[in-house]
Formats: sequence, C-alpha cells, structure tokens
Amino acid sequence: VHPNVSQGCQGGCATCSDYNGCLSCKPRLFFVLERIGMKQIGVCLSSCPSGYYGTRYPDINKCAKCKADCDTCFTRNFCTKCKSGFYLYSGKCLEKCPDGLEANNHTMECTSIVHCETSEWSPWSPCMKKGKTCGFKRGNEVRVKEIIQHPSARGNPCPATTESRKCIVQRKRCQKEGKGKKNKEEKRKKSNKDESKETRQEGKGRAARRQNREQRESNNKTQPKKRKAPNKEQDLAPADTAQ
Repeated sequence: VHPNVSQGCQGGCATCSDYNGCLSCKPRLFFVLERIGMKQIGVCLSSCPSGYYGTRYPDINKCAKCKADCDTCFTRNFCTKCKSGFYLYSGKCLEKCPDGLEANNHTMECTSIVHCETSEWSPWSPCMKKGKTCGFKRGNEVRVKEIIQHPSARGNPCPATTESRKCIVQRKRCQKEGKGKKNKEEKRKKSNKDESKETRQEGKGRAARRQNREQRESNNKTQPKKRKAPNKEQDLAPADTAQ
C-alpha cells in the first residue's frame, strides 16, 4: 500500500490512496477489488457486482467471488444464476440434469418432466356427410377431447384429440332453403281458412235453425186451435142411466 493515505476520499471510501484507490469503506458499503490490467483498485459499492456475493463483518463488508460456473450467487455454495452452458439445480450449476429432470433451455434450469393430460371424450356428434344431416344413408360421426396440460420436452406426448367412425341413418330428403318456412306458412293459412269455413258453416246452421224455429212459432200463432172431440161414452152415460 502506498504510504500516502488520505482521509478526504470520494466515492464512498472511508480511507484511500492514490495508488490503490479505496482502502476502507463507509458504513453499509461493500469493499471490492477491481482489476485494471495488472493493477487492482479498491472500490466501495452499495451492492456487489455480478459474479460476487456480499459478506458483512463487524469491521468491514466485503464482496467475494462466486464459483467459476456461477454468474450470480447468494453464497459461495448457493448459486442463483449459472453461466452459459450450465443448468441451475438446487443452487448448483450442472452440465447435465439429474435423472427424472429435464433441461429447460429457456430458463437454463433443471425442471420436472411434465406429461400430457387430456379431458374425457365428448359425446358423439350427429351423423353427418359433407356438413349435412340429411340426404344420405351412410355418414360419419365425430367426438373430441381437450388438452388440459401440454407436455414438456421429455414428457409423454398428447394422443389424438379427434376420433371419427362410420354411421348409418334413415335416409330423408333435405328441405330446400326457405321451403320449411313456406310450408309452415301455407299450413297456417290453410288452417285459418278451414277455421273460417267452419265458422261460416256454423253461422249458417244457427241461422237456419233460428229461421225454422221462428217459422214454427209463426205457424202456431196463425193456425186456429182444434176442438177436442166429445167423449161418446161420457155423453151416453146419463141416458143409459135414465133408462
């Protein structure tokens, strides 16, 4: 260390020298040596740079280097991010993941193998042919299932999610577009017409019955009442008695 030690330092240094830079740091700052060519310069930082981890002591806070395969670490034996070509697993950097795990090239970590998961089959669809459900005898019906969990790189792949099979239906003719509505309209008009006809017929029947009744009443009023014929036995009874 250069003998010329200064107390009026800048950049967070408590003591420094012109040759070595910071010799000690102010409270809560970390001391770390930075290499510049063949020379090392002491600096004081609020947090340790990449590849270092911080340790606090009563007299000084220092930044120590992580392992060679570790990019950032919490302690020397616990890495939080590995350098290129290594996979992180339980705080360690590995070239190859253990059995039962797979390498995730996106996160550069060893992760559990995930297998495909699917739902149950749906009910079979209506029997169809060329998108129609009529005009044919033999067609196809389909059922599907949904993927609930996609597999990872080494996981079991998903099975087929669609199944099709032949089907037979009772052949029926297809109605032309708009023909069904037209038939319904015609049936409705015919029904209304029949109802009107029945209503008119009922009206005529009631009118005819009323006319007949009025005719009978009129005849009864104009026709003289018939006298009852005398009872011969009653008329002869007094005479016979007198004899």
